[in-house]
Amino acid sequence: MEKISKNFPGVKALDEVDLDIYEGEVLALVGENGAGKTTLMEILNPHPAPTGFYRQDSGKIFLKGNEINPKNPKEAQELGISFIHQHFNLAPNLTVAENIFLGREPRKSKLIIDKEEMKRKTKESLDYIGVNISPDTLVENLGVAQRQIVEIAKALSQDAILIIMDEPTAALDRGETEKLFEIIRNMKSKGISIIFITHKLEEVLEMADRITVLRDGKGIGTLNVKDADIPTIVKMMVGREIAILPKTSGEAGNIILEVKGISKKGALKDISFDLRKGEILGIAGMVGAGRTELARAIFGIDKKDSGQIFIDGTEVKINNPRDALRLGMGLVPEDRQLEGLILLMSVKENITLPGLNDISRWGVIISSKEREISDYYLKKLGIQTPSMDQTVMGLSGGNQQKVVLAKWLSLKPRILILDEPTRGIDIGAKADVHSLISEIAAQGIGVIMISSEMPEILAMSDRIIVMADGKITGQFSREEADQEKIMKCAM
Repeated sequence: MEKISKNFPGVKALDEVDLDIYEGEVLALVGENGAGKTTLMEILNPHPAPTGFYRQDSGKIFLKGNEINPKNPKEAQELGISFIHQHFNLAPNLTVAENIFLGREPRKSKLIIDKEEMKRKTKESLDYIGVNISPDTLVENLGVAQRQIVEIAKALSQDAILIIMDEPTAALDRGETEKLFEIIRNMKSKGISIIFITHKLEEVLEMADRITVLRDGKGIGTLNVKDADIPTIVKMMVGREIAILPKTSGEAGNIILEVKGISKKGALKDISFDLRKGEILGIAGMVGAGRTELARAIFGIDKKDSGQIFIDGTEVKINNPRDALRLGMGLVPEDRQLEGLILLMSVKENITLPGLNDISRWGVIISSKEREISDYYLKKLGIQTPSMDQTVMGLSGGNQQKVVLAKWLSLKPRILILDEPTRGIDIGAKADVHSLISEIAAQGIGVIMISSEMPEILAMSDRIIVMADGKITGQFSREEADQEKIMKCAM
């Protein structure tokens, strides 16, 4: 891939990135969240988007010396390029064989599928990578590691010569990971090339031949594994200036929230921390670390298996979001369009939605109150919209995010959880949101801020908790924290 560039509205996702891979090589592709790794791969094996499929704005792709230009995943697969996504593309109610040949089943005639031939070819693919799974097994009865193997067998059945694996070990234990590595070495010995996207640097040093590092959409460099170590890779991943206006200093007050021993099977392991009035507590970590799961458990969206929550020193029971609201909590979710907004409703309806009881009488919304509250937050947050009656779907990403913030601020919360508050918004809108978060904390609201952006975490947080694999792996004061310390804990 030569000089690949890709722009999204307000964001340069890739800036003239180069990447090459040899036959029978494992190339690790690493970088922080948002560095452009998955976008680059979704151009190599085009990813569906609302406007069609991902295509580069400029740059060229060559396979075995010939320029290629796949327009969709089917064309990429026909060229021998397969993409195994972190979230599997399998139908759980179908068998292993039916999944592997879905949409391209061998046939006895135009109307009759040759099931025996399909099972025979499935067994061939599974034998090729040295695993023993029955072609007749329903996928829903397989564990995560076995589903990963089915995805690999599916790619091999399509005669893949290059397989992209996105976070393939994210949900595997060490034993399952070792089995996967054995399969990868087997494929490598047969001349198959593998691009391995991961945040786990120990695995990179164990499995890869070379390492390509991306940062902020740019290629930083490629290392031979024999010349690499974790501190070197980390410096390449995070070595940039912080261009975020830091939180204005202010004294944190008394403890407002205590979380003790929260656990949830497969997601959270004995999480404990506290939050003070007027404090911004940053939570850092990589994809799959359990940060969003923690926010959902505290807010009552997901049921925790064990643990206690205290507000002002008194234990509280939060069984659902209604309980959290009653206790003065708010949550700005990671996916604003799916979970934070109702896109076909107006700006004013979205802002006042959680507080309908406060602007209603006998079940009827008082329009003057609805408009008064909406007008106040439109001005306070600088939300750019033709009118408060505009559907929120028509706003920019940054203004949509401000509407989500306005929705919760209108309830005057005491505790506000922000999950990726600036994801997908341009730099100008980010500055506005950062300023607003500082202002919220200055008013005495306790803020928990989950962010994958290291400069944001460092600049905005009074204290920082780092999570990995569902556990807290590090805690730092504002003065102690730096990018390398946080990255090492996150890994």
